[in-house]
Amino acid sequence: MTKVSIIVPVYNVEKYIGKCLDSLVNQTIDDYEVIVVNDGTPDNSQEIIDKYAVKYPNIVKPVIKKNGGLSDARNYGLKYAKGDYIGFVDSDDYVEHSMFEKLYNKAKENDFDITVCDINYVYDEKTVRVSSLISRDIFTKEGVREAMINIYPAAWNKLYKRKLFNNNVRFKKGVWYEDVEFLYRLFPYIDSIGTVKEALINYVQRDNSIIRSFDERLYNYIDNWNGIVEFYKQNGFFNQYQKQIEYCYIRYVYCTFIISATNFDKKEFFKAVKIAKKNVNEKFSNYRKNKYFYKNLKGIYMLAFSNFSAKLVYIFRKIIKK
Repeated sequence: MTKVSIIVPVYNVEKYIGKCLDSLVNQTIDDYEVIVVNDGTPDNSQEIIDKYAVKYPNIVKPVIKKNGGLSDARNYGLKYAKGDYIGFVDSDDYVEHSMFEKLYNKAKENDFDITVCDINYVYDEKTVRVSSLISRDIFTKEGVREAMINIYPAAWNKLYKRKLFNNNVRFKKGVWYEDVEFLYRLFPYIDSIGTVKEALINYVQRDNSIIRSFDERLYNYIDNWNGIVEFYKQNGFFNQYQKQIEYCYIRYVYCTFIISATNFDKKEFFKAVKIAKKNVNEKFSNYRKNKYFYKNLKGIYMLAFSNFSAKLVYIFRKIIKK
């Protein structure tokens, strides 16, 4: 059986796909495949993909589908994956040539369910290393639950054991922030995590990927987390994971969502604050009893969150953008 399947969704990336595929067809691991999913792209990406498929027929496996978005393309790629382990790479990023050999070898070392690595944020003028926030290998369910608090929530700096997808966890279609939604629904099925303390994936920072004005899809942050809570309740996981889910829910709503909402105008921003507070109060009205909020300054900010603190965040973010 193939060791690793790497799934690459493609849409409007003809400027970037060549560099991405160069990094993937030159991996140091043997016996792997790159499933390139053309998600109905209108540009010339398929012509580039075809060239790689001809040159590397034993590695590059192209498939074409109607446009359905990033999540749909990843899910579609999973249907064709033959590997013992699954990885995801976005087509405008690129990876180090040893990435999948190192993640695979780490996975096999102790039969880890997932392995993670650090990330390089690649800007025009600099590269910044960002931690996966997994500081050590994890072998227990308790350790996995603790990892939920801080783990870097991307799909693409990880390698997943194939069996994890037997639980029918897939990427949610038609939403933003699908990586977070996917990862936190996968957590109950993860028993162990291995870490490679190297930056092996290069996450290219593009200006058009930044939210600069109002977009209703920002509210997917809250919708996704409400869905995660319901998933844990419906599947009997909630009691075991309540403290971690509670902390993560409020962290993403009061921190990530609110900070992203500062890109809105003032009226829309405070509408977002009102919606955030309403959802937190409905889902976790007693969250101040949770020990995790007392461990760092971010937790204290969440404990004290109010219209006033939100206003300060809004003003500060506007100042630093000038």
